[in-house]
Amino acid sequence: MSVPLAYLGIIVIWTTTPLAIKWSGEEVGFLFAVTARMAIAFVICFAIVLVWKKRLPMNWRSLHVYVAMAFPLFIGMTSTYWGAQYLPSGVISVLFGLVPFFTGILASIWLKEKSFNTPRVIGLLLGMLGLTIVFYKSVLISESMLFGIFGVLLGAAMHALSTVWMKRVAKEFSAISANTGGLIIVIFLFSITWLLSNESLPEVIPDYVGASILYLGVAGSVFGALLFFYTLKHVDANTIGLLPLITPITALLLGHYLNDEVVEIETVVGTATIICGLIVYQWSSFFVLSYEKVRKAKKEIR
Repeated sequence: MSVPLAYLGIIVIWTTTPLAIKWSGEEVGFLFAVTARMAIAFVICFAIVLVWKKRLPMNWRSLHVYVAMAFPLFIGMTSTYWGAQYLPSGVISVLFGLVPFFTGILASIWLKEKSFNTPRVIGLLLGMLGLTIVFYKSVLISESMLFGIFGVLLGAAMHALSTVWMKRVAKEFSAISANTGGLIIVIFLFSITWLLSNESLPEVIPDYVGASILYLGVAGSVFGALLFFYTLKHVDANTIGLLPLITPITALLLGHYLNDEVVEIETVVGTATIICGLIVYQWSSFFVLSYEKVRKAKKEIR
């Protein structure tokens, strides 16, 4: 597959996912929407495992990998879908743009990686400032919107936790096998949650809702992940780092034009601040190298 085409595919999927999440829960409830999405994703992943003749190991080490995939996915998906009821789709994408910050913090604590230097700390502070601006506007609008932000932020944090946890335990483990094994546990957890909630199946599923659930199950949970891993193997980290800078903007525009979402000036300012923080954070090595070159040049002049 063409790498630029795969990269473009990721942008399209990440741009459309927040709006699809919002649409998928309308009139049927967020719990039905996320459970149906996970079920579709599992069927596709299991089919891929069979067709590609991939192994699905069943031992204690593999179980650890599946739990590392499943636990954050279950918590993150549940909180994100719940929070999406109260937020514009563009804001959901902006909040998920904070994932690199969460990942860096968790990696420095859990993996003992040296994730932070001065530029990265500045980037993190800018990201927190942007988030504060979005929070401030949300408080003025409604309390429920504030709850929505907490829910989606928890989803973003869980995504980061899954990334770091998988990096710790899933070395040389097939991505499709880990995803399929994790989804088995996720389906079980959502089934239990569904039974405990006493919710009934929707009598009617509107076309756009059914299409959104199907799209998320196929593109969002399966092919988006496969495209991301494929692209990650063929491009450098800086190119991948552009993705969370691009998709919040495109998602805001998509929500505005397709869902009549109002883009408040505070949201624009907060988004811009978060993106500036991500730029500083993702290209911290460039800023450090530039500083070292300037300092070296000054020494030579002296």
